Amino acid sequence: MFRSSVLFLSFLLSWGLLQSSQDPLLWADDNKEKADEKELSFKDILPLLQAKCVRCHGEKIQKAELDLSSPTKIFQGGESGPAVVSRQPDKSPLFEKVHTGAMPPAKNERLTAAEVELLRRWISSGAKSDSEKNREIANDLAGTQHEVIPILLRHCIACHGSRRREGGLDLRTKAAMLKGGKSGPAIVPGKPEESLLVKKIRTSQMPPRDRLLEVSLKPIESSETETLVRWIAAGANEKVVEPDVATTTPDPLVGEKDRSFWSFQPPKKVAVPQPDQAALVKNPIDAFVLRKLESKGLTLSKEADRATLLRRASFDLTGLPPEPAEVKAFLADTSADAYEKLIDRLLASPRYGERWGRYWLDLAGYADSEGKREQDLFRPHAWRYRDYVIRAFNNDKPYNRFLLEQLAGDELVDYEHAAVITPEMADNLVATGFLRMAPDGSWANITGFIPDRLEVIADEMDILGSGLMGLTMKCARCHSHKFDPIPQRDYYRLVDIFKGAYDEYDWLRPDIRPGIGPVSEDRQGGRHLPYVSTEERKNWEATNAQLRKEIEDLKTSLERKTATLAAKFLEERLNQLPEVLRADLRKMVATPPAQRDSVQIYLAGKFEKQLKLDRNALKSVDAAFKKEVEAIEAQLGTLRAGIRPEQRIQALWDRGIPSPTYVYRRGDPLNTGRLVGPGVPSVLTDGKTPFVVTAPWLGANKTGRRLAFAHWLTESEHPLTARVAVNRLWKHHFGVGIVASLGNFGKTGTLPTHPELLDWLAREFVQTGWSMKAMHRLMMTSATYRQSSHLSPKLIELDPDNQLYSRMPLRRMDAESLYDTLLLLAGRLDETRFGPADPVQSRADGLVIPTGTSKGWRRMIYVQQLRKQMISHLENFDFPQMNPNCLERRDSTVAPQALHLLNDGMVEQLAQQFAARVAREAGGDAQKQVEHIYLVAISRLPSQEEMKLGVEALHQLAEEWSKSAKSNKSPEDCQSQALKTYCHAIMNSAGFLYLD
Repeated sequence: MFRSSVLFLSFLLSWGLLQSSQDPLLWADDNKEKADEKELSFKDILPLLQAKCVRCHGEKIQKAELDLSSPTKIFQGGESGPAVVSRQPDKSPLFEKVHTGAMPPAKNERLTAAEVELLRRWISSGAKSDSEKNREIANDLAGTQHEVIPILLRHCIACHGSRRREGGLDLRTKAAMLKGGKSGPAIVPGKPEESLLVKKIRTSQMPPRDRLLEVSLKPIESSETETLVRWIAAGANEKVVEPDVATTTPDPLVGEKDRSFWSFQPPKKVAVPQPDQAALVKNPIDAFVLRKLESKGLTLSKEADRATLLRRASFDLTGLPPEPAEVKAFLADTSADAYEKLIDRLLASPRYGERWGRYWLDLAGYADSEGKREQDLFRPHAWRYRDYVIRAFNNDKPYNRFLLEQLAGDELVDYEHAAVITPEMADNLVATGFLRMAPDGSWANITGFIPDRLEVIADEMDILGSGLMGLTMKCARCHSHKFDPIPQRDYYRLVDIFKGAYDEYDWLRPDIRPGIGPVSEDRQGGRHLPYVSTEERKNWEATNAQLRKEIEDLKTSLERKTATLAAKFLEERLNQLPEVLRADLRKMVATPPAQRDSVQIYLAGKFEKQLKLDRNALKSVDAAFKKEVEAIEAQLGTLRAGIRPEQRIQALWDRGIPSPTYVYRRGDPLNTGRLVGPGVPSVLTDGKTPFVVTAPWLGANKTGRRLAFAHWLTESEHPLTARVAVNRLWKHHFGVGIVASLGNFGKTGTLPTHPELLDWLAREFVQTGWSMKAMHRLMMTSATYRQSSHLSPKLIELDPDNQLYSRMPLRRMDAESLYDTLLLLAGRLDETRFGPADPVQSRADGLVIPTGTSKGWRRMIYVQQLRKQMISHLENFDFPQMNPNCLERRDSTVAPQALHLLNDGMVEQLAQQFAARVAREAGGDAQKQVEHIYLVAISRLPSQEEMKLGVEALHQLAEEWSKSAKSNKSPEDCQSQALKTYCHAIMNSAGFLYLD
């Protein structure tokens, strides 16, 4: 009974609710609410936006490139697209941000619930403005060629663009489409169904599916096709839109407050301070450092002893220790300028460029392979850039010129039409290899889609921004920088500067392909140029011509010997046959098979195999001939191996007017925003000076953009270029930069510990002609550099992290210095310079080692640096992966390092050779041996205690070896083994591994 009542009551309630929902009075209230929403206009929400939003998103300041001061600007939106989607608040970024409380960022400025509701109602009711003309203006970009061109760039330009125009068709502009190709116009405005382009796409003839993989394109989407159809149906509307570039109008995205940050201002002219302890000052550097130390109750540490200074300076400038003779000569030099003369000698050493070139190669991300993908394609000509860098440092090439050549070497001279390619011209092209060093996975695994190409461009922008300007620009690829005043617009302006060479829609494929090998004639280009110097080309041609002549001479000689011996055996075997056949058989053998008559054919079938012996048959019957042939073939193999392929340069070069550059909203190439032109970060300019680009020379088929950028970057008053460079030098000499974050001089980077010193150094650098060696000399002759590394309790308390430079840091050798020094100690360092990198090999135990020769091993900088096959020694001692580059290596102390030095077979072999060297140069006296070991390995004489311990160790080790070897070893052998063990121990010691 109860259950039936409940069911009946439920029915009545349901019926009542249904009736009430149909009640006209209730509907009238609901309609009244909807009518209220429809009445909202932009003027109703304008006060709200002005109060809470326009301060950061208005006409003067437009963070995220968003202006909320008018309906037009709201619908145009910012870097993420329109701020409002009419009648869809849930899809409107503006509503989403205020509804979730993400904006405004200040809590006390966030919208109230009523204000959020007001905004929702305005959007839901259609986001009306007082004048619908505003909406028309805002939507005016839609339906123009700028909505269609990006689609054609993604799917068509690879075959119908600047370098390839299959069927005579170019699809980059409306004019080109109307002109058409061999089959007629590509489009008929107003008539999409009659437009050849639409027909080909809809029937899947274009892009041809069987060739999509070849050019790494994806099929066109149906939505993209419909966008094209709508555009043509509307008359193929074309609107002239000037690319967004800097003008004389103040920049609304970056203001003067943004530019006021210390690193965005040019280095200031500062006076050298006068510290109280002026007698300690050796040059202006000391005055800045000492003044700050004195303010903290500290002073400079005492000067290190001369042996320590010699070893420190030698490793700093050459990456190698001084030889024993150099140690003795320096310690014996009592002249007042002995140390200054030492610095000059080291700067003049060819080893200097090998040492400091390595730091630059880290910055550039140098590698001999592409990396990025499993297929680690080899870069056969990357070594030329390495050699260029080493020579540039040795020649003290001014830093501004050094940058100019690397950023725009191809735009400095018309190499394509030069009658003679000078070494300087070739060097300019080699230098652009700097812009080819980022990992490149495009076409590493057969394909190279647009996202793969954009990764390369992004990595190059990262190297450029952090390495040369100290800016972290990477995040601006997807959105405006969250901390630094770098709008997304500025990122794409910078990308456009490089677009003439790095065009994601006109991409150069590599010369070497997986499974194919070298591709010498590639329709899409390649990443190398043939413009080596005329002198090098002539030498290459002459060398190859001589080798080919020698090969031909040997082959002729071999054929003559073969023919002579074959004739001899022919006569011997003919003499064994009836005389009546001999004349016919001789004639048959001398006649080519195709010209024989029927009788000769018959005779050949019966006797030719018996009579006519080829070279292999002759080798089997004549041992002397066999030996002679094998010797000649070995000679031929050596000569053929000496023939070098065409000499080429890995380079980046401008190919003329590129594809247009659109801002990719959120970094997505499928979501294009505004059109931009070339430009530099606005925060590094006054905000009202255009970026001026001119052709490199009259009639040049080059944009000149990178050249203009390089000139801008190397202006004497540039806020960052000189600061970043001298800070990097300072870091490598003093252990930490004045700005500790080498690649981040922005707001999230560390502030300079000595800002006045940094500015003084930057200006001094420019005033001394951008000379790197002058900077080295200045830093290394300072009293600050000459301090000892001794750490006192007071220093631990007042300067625990050495931010005041109250002492020199204790540092371990880096991976290359350690490897090179081990070779030097053993007398196995081959100092042959330059040329192709030495190969590496994987041993059976899994270790990767350099391949040596009878002369030993070259310095590590001349060994192949493969991203996917790193040398084990480098991997153990913190060599970076170069993804994409490295501005500062980590410095770890881990067990594998000690185990490597103790157990590695190559290190043990080098210890044996080091011991042999010591025995050869110091004789058999234990005391002299210990002294020589210390001089060679640690660059000083041993103390009395060290001498005593060393001699005792050698005697004890010899006894131990004698006992373990029983009667199998002579006393001399035991002493040799003892010396080898002692040398190996020194190689593992802190005194050897660390520099103080």
